[in-house]
Amino acid sequence: MFKIGLLLNNKGANISSISESVDDRLSGLPQDILSHILSLIPMKSAVQTSILSKRWRYSWMFVTNLDFDDIHSDPIHGLDILLNFVDRALESRQMSQVELFRLHFSKIRAPVSKVSSWIDWAVRLNVREFDIHVIRLELPLSLLTCKTLTKLSIGLSGRMYHIWGPQSPVNLPCLKTLDIVLWKTPFLIAFNLIHGCPVIENLSLEVKDCGDEKEFKYNIPTLKRLKLTYAYVTKDVRNKVVLNVPNLVYLFVGGVLYSSFVMEDLSSLIEASVSIREKEYRCYLLDGLLKGIRGVQSLSLQCASFHLIDISARDLRLPVFSNMKHLELKDIWEPKLILKLLHCSPQLEHLCIEKNPNDFWSYPKWVPACVRRSLTTLKYLKCDGRKYDMELLKYLLRNAEVLKMVTITWENLRIKEQKRLAAQMLNFPRTSRCCEIQFLVVSIILLYY
Repeated sequence: MFKIGLLLNNKGANISSISESVDDRLSGLPQDILSHILSLIPMKSAVQTSILSKRWRYSWMFVTNLDFDDIHSDPIHGLDILLNFVDRALESRQMSQVELFRLHFSKIRAPVSKVSSWIDWAVRLNVREFDIHVIRLELPLSLLTCKTLTKLSIGLSGRMYHIWGPQSPVNLPCLKTLDIVLWKTPFLIAFNLIHGCPVIENLSLEVKDCGDEKEFKYNIPTLKRLKLTYAYVTKDVRNKVVLNVPNLVYLFVGGVLYSSFVMEDLSSLIEASVSIREKEYRCYLLDGLLKGIRGVQSLSLQCASFHLIDISARDLRLPVFSNMKHLELKDIWEPKLILKLLHCSPQLEHLCIEKNPNDFWSYPKWVPACVRRSLTTLKYLKCDGRKYDMELLKYLLRNAEVLKMVTITWENLRIKEQKRLAAQMLNFPRTSRCCEIQFLVVSIILLYY
């Protein structure tokens, strides 16, 4: 019960204090609802609610989501305290089932045997989701044959090459989402795991070091979303990625591009995202990747280091994206590449350009068909008013015949400068009579015409 004092003043009437009892509605909730609420916060915070009242003293013991991390722990002196806390929390629980077991230790080096015992304990309680990110890890066999597991996320802060043996039996009949980060031997480990997941739909694989492996073949008929990130690859290693995923609708490829892509079946692919950040990748590899995903309806492309190579001299051979409606370009430094992509997207309707710091611009001889006939919306993000920004926007406004909306987001500009540039842009010739322009700063609309 909480006592609330109310002070009333009615046109000169005496001020009085009225105390009335108000029900503690949260404490009055059924135990299962209260347990669900506590399951949405970290385990340490859930345990701390036991001091609120007698009603709350044991409520944390019924949570179904177990969330442990070492954010506020001392990496040197906090090990024993943290381990004892996890042990006590697990031993005191009263629920017979675990929905989520999350363990994120990025500073504390928990003993491998201790972590394995915690995982094994959760498996015995029919855990449904595992999220394990630690420095050292060895998965118990019980996890690899868990019949209730639907989502598994494994990340390692240290260079752990073998978290389970490549010949370990894997049978995860209900697993639909797999997210793993591995050092070395990803083929032996990851694919052995994947083959034991007959209904897998979402796969995210981050490879820290490919080692000497030459081919990665994804032959997964149930897969719908695939995310491949190569954080580091030995420079003299050239890998091949073979994709036979007929039900895939989303593909992400990021990091270092040192692999050639062979698309055996991507007939259902709708959306793709390519984010390359390494300065020494090969253009022909990008050729093959883009050619393989030419049937997408939506493409996001980020090539932050294109300014370090001469694309026009290499003559990047882009395919025709005949189905593409949405195109997002980030950190594309070469103007010719932007125009090439527009020429290769005849049905493009929505274009988003983010942060193009190049000051060089030359007007092309031909206008892409999509700019004249189909482009209806344009977003220009992180605009700082440089010559490149202004000339590209002027070119698109002058030639886009069916453009309806242009959204420009400023970056690192004072209000006075924003207004000056906005006034200048509003005077650019517009071929489309129904084109509107809005200027944004974060989520605040400054001007709208």
